[in-house]
Amino acid sequence: MKKKLRIALAQINVTVGALEENSRKIISVFGQARKLSADLVLFPELALTGYPPEDLLFKSCFIRDNQSALRRVAAASRGITAIVGFVDRDGRGRLYNAAAVLNGGKVIARYRKMMLPNYGVFDEKRYFTPGEHPLVLKLGKERVPVGISICEDLWVESGSWLAEAKAGASVLVNISASPYHAGKLHLRERLVSRRALECRSWVCYLNLVGGQDELVFDGGSLVADPAGRIRFRAPQFKEGLYLTEIPLESKGRAGPLPRSLPADEEIFQALVLGLRDYVRKNGFSRVVIGMSGGIDSALTACVAVAALGRKSVTAVSMPSRFSSRGTRRDARRVSEALGIRFLEIPIERMLEAVLGTLRAGLGRAPEGVTTENLQARIRGTLLMALSNWFGWLVLATGNKSEISTGYCTLYGDMVGGFAVIKDVPKSWVYRLCRTANRFFKKKVIPSSIFTRPPTAELKPNQKDQDTLPPYDRLDRIVKAYVEEHQPADQIRRRIPSVKADVARVIRMIDSNEYKRRQAAPGIKITPLAFGRDRRMPITNRYREG
Repeated sequence: MKKKLRIALAQINVTVGALEENSRKIISVFGQARKLSADLVLFPELALTGYPPEDLLFKSCFIRDNQSALRRVAAASRGITAIVGFVDRDGRGRLYNAAAVLNGGKVIARYRKMMLPNYGVFDEKRYFTPGEHPLVLKLGKERVPVGISICEDLWVESGSWLAEAKAGASVLVNISASPYHAGKLHLRERLVSRRALECRSWVCYLNLVGGQDELVFDGGSLVADPAGRIRFRAPQFKEGLYLTEIPLESKGRAGPLPRSLPADEEIFQALVLGLRDYVRKNGFSRVVIGMSGGIDSALTACVAVAALGRKSVTAVSMPSRFSSRGTRRDARRVSEALGIRFLEIPIERMLEAVLGTLRAGLGRAPEGVTTENLQARIRGTLLMALSNWFGWLVLATGNKSEISTGYCTLYGDMVGGFAVIKDVPKSWVYRLCRTANRFFKKKVIPSSIFTRPPTAELKPNQKDQDTLPPYDRLDRIVKAYVEEHQPADQIRRRIPSVKADVARVIRMIDSNEYKRRQAAPGIKITPLAFGRDRRMPITNRYREG
């Protein structure tokens, strides 16, 4: 019989702070792994605590309870060898992002993450001390030398993987909590393939799956052979236990790889998972959406139904004197096509009452942007009233292009507990709406929504392009300035046809930080999202462009 190492990849969805629930899930997977006759089962980075635990790590009771949970999990490890992420603490009180190796009812070894990321959404140097020692253990019935590392260790050229390979590890395992952004899976595949080829070792990369506030972890765990070929890829956005066999005496054969998702389908699934976990992990059961008849609210409704089911979603149309017959019709059409509850609550009487109150106090009614924003704020007030009344979570419908430039109303259309498409540029919204129609296998979003020029409908004949450059142009500038940190002169050289727009867009981005600071959290989709990724001061007089 050919010798092999059977590794079970526990691509699980855990919840930050749910130590008991996470422990039960891990112990349950032990049983599944035993039935598969696995030699080794891998769990994600900080699987016990959930990732990222952030300032929970400053609570000494949380650290103590995490260690107690590890002891309970270890006690259940008889007949199985497991690697589980947890928070370790030394005798001097220093914390480590660590992996415990469990076997025979106890912890037989510990590895402490050596490379701590401190960029983008990561803030690990705030909490953890870097480990100092690589770890290679002989595991399984064949006593295979296995090197253990955690997430960033594999990304850094001088990470522990190199020392472990030099120490004779024929298999390198990496337990990870790698957040999603569009295209991230391909980056990971290239990394895992390169490391396997460099070390002439098998590399098993296990990734977390699930949503945590603004972050989505997409799974997509990987195995590469010593020639750098990807031999196994777990599905993205799907929790499960996946068995892979590593041959120890021959090169073996690659099994069929699950197809990687097309780019827009991948993004749509990330939005669905992020929303589903945010709603369920925070104890909500229903959501409500302001349905304008435009493309952003249509996409938000589609994601909500895909994530939660049609019975958990309510759409509310709140027309004013400026709402067209077409948008009112389309708001109802999308809602009916999705099978969700639809309410129409006109705001004209409320608007007149507020204008009359101001007129009585000031001698005249406001005009211009004041009246425009009043409509948005009345709608926000109604949505929050429904939230208070029925316990529904309000979903904001603004996209990245609008939030970048401040083309949104504080306490109006920005109202919400969660902003589903907050990091989705407007030009992507159209693509994702086509993806939504394919997802539902029918045209839930009608052609009229795609072809109608974007408009807030807060004054007669209003169009977004009265204020903003065309969205395809705007999104290129936002990407260059926000995500790529390019200076204005470089952006002008790259996009020479829009020189007049560059300075205007940069001013809009810079001057609206105060709005973004008050926005609802939303799902990270691009390499650099507003919020955790980008921390600009509100009071800031530096201007470029």
